[in-house]
Amino acid sequence: MEGSLLKGKKGIIFGALNEKSIAWQVALKSWQQGALLVLTNSPVAVRMGSINELAEITGSKIITADATKMEDIDALLTESMKVFGGQFDFILHSIGMSPNVRKDIPYEQTSYENMLKTFDISALSFHRILQTAYKLDSIREWGSVVALSYVAAQRTLSGYNDMGDAKALLESIARSFGYIYGRDRKVRINTISQSPTPTTAGSGIHGFESLIDFSERMSPLGNATAEECADYCVALFSDLTRKVTMQNLYHDGGFSSMGMSLKAIEQYKKSFDGCDCDDK
Repeated sequence: MEGSLLKGKKGIIFGALNEKSIAWQVALKSWQQGALLVLTNSPVAVRMGSINELAEITGSKIITADATKMEDIDALLTESMKVFGGQFDFILHSIGMSPNVRKDIPYEQTSYENMLKTFDISALSFHRILQTAYKLDSIREWGSVVALSYVAAQRTLSGYNDMGDAKALLESIARSFGYIYGRDRKVRINTISQSPTPTTAGSGIHGFESLIDFSERMSPLGNATAEECADYCVALFSDLTRKVTMQNLYHDGGFSSMGMSLKAIEQYKKSFDGCDCDDK
């Protein structure tokens, strides 16, 4: 899909690591729709990933920043405004990491030091970005900020651990800052609750393949892909969604409204075929 939905708009994309990343696809789709971009990630992620390839494709500048450090965020936004020649129009927050998940530490045995790191990286980074953008008045009127979330903010999903708590905090920050930014600057802030997506980060969650399969069986439209999520982000960056703010928008093929699908029932019944156990 190529067009001019974002022609003349400028934005910052956080979190593109490689072509599996939703942020990578958002950057690509935004560029295809006419946007000028700054790409950013932590110095470690920039070295490990292939963001330079994305920058070459889209003609974007890369500015490294650790989203847990205020001075890095301040420098990133200040430098981006120089690149753009002033205010810009949109931001994508696609940042998330849990040391507890990486180390496979069960939720009931949570390391609180790790949990604080999870919150700091996955949610408080969003507050830092919004606070700094507000202070610098870096986002143009009717601009748009989108952060990627997951249904685990509302529902308990085994293995997602403290990332569910972090996503709940992320969505709350979007509402709190959405009010302030909308009232004062006419900037809208939303989160997208995306289907489980086989990104590099997501694949580290215990039982992730089963989670994807379950979600696919439950969702009447099937799981939403990274590319489809990118299309949705582009729509939220565009002027077509000017009055949408402070929302958590489900982009999951209907999963969030389901209880039990026929496919899930059939699979559930198959699991007991030939079982003579009393507790089936």
